[in-house]
Amino acid sequence: MTRRLRSTVVAAGVVAVLASTVTATAEGGGPRLVSLSARPDLATAGDVLVAADVPPGKRVRITLNGADITDSFRPAAHRLTGLVDHLRPGRNHIVATAGNLRDQLVVTNHPATGPVISGPHQTPFACTTDLFRLVDGSTLGAPLDDDCSIATRVDYAYRSTDGRTKPLPDSTDRPGDLAWTTTSTGATVPFLIRVETGTLNRAIYQISMLHDPATDEPTFHRRGPGWNDRLIYTFGGGCRRGWYTQGTDTGGVLDPRMLGRGYAVASASLNVFGNNCNDLLAAETMMMVKERFVERYGDPLFTIGWGSSGGAYQSHQIADNYPGLLDGIVVGRSFPDVVSATNFTLFDARLLEHYFTEVAPGEFSQEAQRQVSGFLRWQSIGNLSDGANRLDPDAEFPAELPAALRYDAETNPGGARGDVYDHTANVFGRDPATGFARRPLDNVGVQYGLAALNAGAITTRQFLDLNEGIGGLDLDARPTPHRTEADPIATRAAYRTGRILSGGLGLADVPIIDYRTYSEDAANGDIHMTTHGFATRARLEAANGDADNQVFLVEDGRYGGFSLTSPVLREALSGMDQWLTGLAADGSGRSAHQRVVRNKPADLTDTCWSRDAQPRRIVQPITVDNTGECGRLYPAYATPRLVAGAPLTDDVVACRRKDIERSDYLVDLTPAEWTRLRVIFPTGVCDWSKPGAGQQRPHGTWQVIA
Repeated sequence: MTRRLRSTVVAAGVVAVLASTVTATAEGGGPRLVSLSARPDLATAGDVLVAADVPPGKRVRITLNGADITDSFRPAAHRLTGLVDHLRPGRNHIVATAGNLRDQLVVTNHPATGPVISGPHQTPFACTTDLFRLVDGSTLGAPLDDDCSIATRVDYAYRSTDGRTKPLPDSTDRPGDLAWTTTSTGATVPFLIRVETGTLNRAIYQISMLHDPATDEPTFHRRGPGWNDRLIYTFGGGCRRGWYTQGTDTGGVLDPRMLGRGYAVASASLNVFGNNCNDLLAAETMMMVKERFVERYGDPLFTIGWGSSGGAYQSHQIADNYPGLLDGIVVGRSFPDVVSATNFTLFDARLLEHYFTEVAPGEFSQEAQRQVSGFLRWQSIGNLSDGANRLDPDAEFPAELPAALRYDAETNPGGARGDVYDHTANVFGRDPATGFARRPLDNVGVQYGLAALNAGAITTRQFLDLNEGIGGLDLDARPTPHRTEADPIATRAAYRTGRILSGGLGLADVPIIDYRTYSEDAANGDIHMTTHGFATRARLEAANGDADNQVFLVEDGRYGGFSLTSPVLREALSGMDQWLTGLAADGSGRSAHQRVVRNKPADLTDTCWSRDAQPRRIVQPITVDNTGECGRLYPAYATPRLVAGAPLTDDVVACRRKDIERSDYLVDLTPAEWTRLRVIFPTGVCDWSKPGAGQQRPHGTWQVIA
């Protein structure tokens, strides 16, 4: 997995036996079996990469379930390493003996098709191998089974001197327009790209790296000069329609700037949130693909998580909840997680749009509506209300899912429901009365427009009318006159399992570069609001006492949302590489968080770039109160929930309530208005100074859903 796990985790699956003729060269005591590719209880696909550290001068014998497999191991440095395959389903016993010394590793092997940690597979599920395009434009063809499997294959491409990536049908051919590249480790090699494609966990995965097909195939004990010993795992964006499909794309494995520097790049179709908007399933898929990578090519020096928008969700939550899979993350247009800040904002935007257009049309000016929403653009209300389709079980489905299988409240109430909650029902559970997923979604006690009232942007009557009439959404996302109440079981599960980002688990010890192309001033508004990045920072500070392992980089959108055509993002990749390289070499006794902060490059700090034709670098703390030149250029705006008084962490599902207090209002209310306010909020208003109902820290890392 990574070096931080090796002392306590051993590979899952069958461990190859060391021949009795091999003499151990490891220093220190032993023998000791260590897994390099997976946790011992979570191995998959029938194999695992294992290292054996043994006493000096001792002969070692290794067995798998009683059979000698010593010949499968090779000496490397001061240890023996071997790929152990043919693991049987379930528990396997690997034993290393050296004289009278002995060590045992118990490995539990899970199927390559999954599931492992995410609970039962979702049904229905549309296979898309016949739609997935390879580097030569062909497809993978029909799946081999109901789990959407294909035979693993290797294809080659190359980078041409005119800057294009082209297929290489004949691996013995050296095209006349073949480009060359020099990697970050100084190796100059032909720009030939090896792409492995296969299926794991019902996802299509791809692994690419520089490799000359005229040389021996790369393996864990024989690496070619083109790989710089580092891995980038890319995560794709989206969320809407992200269910019931295998998907037709990955996060991308052919970026020439990554490959040209020598990075290996991996991704999978279920690591694209437009295919799968479930961070737990995404973590499981990434875990299995990385295991495959390590078993085939060896353990990288470090792994960088790389993704924007929906890719940022995955990077944050995988790093926090499943530490060891990612060593550092570079995220763009970020959100903390799926369940809290984003869903709250979309939910509130849907309610506001309905109120302003259907309940009280013409009662609020566009500017008054904007002030209630907190957004920079009034248009964001409608834009984000449309984004709330992810909460609507019959609004949006992947094209591959037949219409006959889709939920419709009237015509097909037993069909597959297309929303984020039913997609994550393994975590939230199902209400036995409806069969639908329980929801951690609530607005009871929320005083919409409170800050706008106190600023004089709306009248007291408008404030009272709004909160009396805003209502909620039912299980089918239809407006209701009453507020929405969160299911307490789902709410506790969201916190307990890490579906709501804590920031205080693995993420505390991971370098984070949060790169943002500012888009809040887009003509139609945008969901990618700066405040969501500040929510993550606030959670890091609340959980760990500081957010010194996180850096903000902000520029305008001239290079698109998240593209290495941007010099700033290229600088971010170089800075992350430098940060992690230093961290990998740090053998000090400091805490993991201290080591991360200590190894942060001195010039890697909060920075923005001006909007000039030749952008200027502006180094300053980037803060939510929009101070300094960066705050003027790229101001952060609020959300409806923040206007209502919610904390910046934006992680309260169901607020605890208090009696109405006069000190909360900077305007004078008449006795009749006080009476009306108490009628609107009969159980009180949100007390944002307290944790939410059911709010708790996650119950540890590496949780498994049965």
